[in-house]
Amino acid sequence: MASEFWSTFEAMAPFLLFGFAMAGVLSVLISPATVERHLGGRTAGSVIRAALFGVPLPLCSCSVIPVTASLRRHGAGRGAATAFLLSTPQTGIDSIMVTYALLGPVMAVFRPVAAFITGVIGGLSANALHDDDTQEPAQTTCGESCCSKTATVPHGRLWRACHHGFVALPRDVGRSMLIGVLIAAAISTFVPESLLTKHLGGGLLSMLAMMLFGIPVYVCATASVPIAAVLIAKGVSPGAALVFLMTGPATNAASIAAVWKMMGRHTAIVYLATTAGAALASGLLLDRFLSISEVPIGGHTGGEALPPWMHTTLAFVLIVVLIAPSLPRRRRQKTCCAGSHPEPEP
Repeated sequence: MASEFWSTFEAMAPFLLFGFAMAGVLSVLISPATVERHLGGRTAGSVIRAALFGVPLPLCSCSVIPVTASLRRHGAGRGAATAFLLSTPQTGIDSIMVTYALLGPVMAVFRPVAAFITGVIGGLSANALHDDDTQEPAQTTCGESCCSKTATVPHGRLWRACHHGFVALPRDVGRSMLIGVLIAAAISTFVPESLLTKHLGGGLLSMLAMMLFGIPVYVCATASVPIAAVLIAKGVSPGAALVFLMTGPATNAASIAAVWKMMGRHTAIVYLATTAGAALASGLLLDRFLSISEVPIGGHTGGEALPPWMHTTLAFVLIVVLIAPSLPRRRRQKTCCAGSHPEPEP
């Protein structure tokens, strides 16, 4: 089990560290305030822009719900808010890089495209369901420091990018990332391949099983990738694994309750139905595409470019990056997730 854990870490370390760096850059270039300015109104264009913004946007999980509530308060309709809430948690620049490392380029492209389409469908459905969208949204708050309006923000863009990419984001996903790799290692070590191949090898029933497992359980977009990689290695179809990758990060009890509170029962039903329907359709489409094209699903470890000692070194660096931000400190300075409250514009 230890060897499985470490081999996974070595494979994903260069890509995840690069993803953290890019997330830090995006947190400075694309702030929630910028998103709010471009997603006003209740048109199809605002829904498409909301889904597109959500795919790479680096937001810590605690801030997705408050930012969505802020979009509503600043004039975004139910459709744009729903699209943003659907596409944002499914992917991010860090999870896309890990998907490329462990599952290959096909999944790395297919996954964010599926998240974008899910957001658009959900947003347009929410708009069609609510012609009158004048109701004031419920106030949804976040108690974390990254959402605090009184938190201080360093003025240096480079510092903010590094802090978000290598402190705030790892603090948010580090624990679940380590748990995800541990679960993947345990499945690889203790679950016989014949068991998963027999019951979850492929087809609609296996996808329904993965959906029922993924919807109520929270697993972040990055942490879900090692689990999906091991499931595929054990005989689960890539389409069924994709269903888990989509439903696990996008839905959980907290997000469903927040959607219900912010935008009402009907929108919450649209949110759930869109996630489930899009996940099943994407899974079936992916399996069909792979059966026709015969393109293999597999990781791109970057071994051709980096020597083995570099993978080992970066794996140790990744462990430090994931664990260090969560260590207790004597004096904890109040800082904000980079990008949550940007500098005032001149």
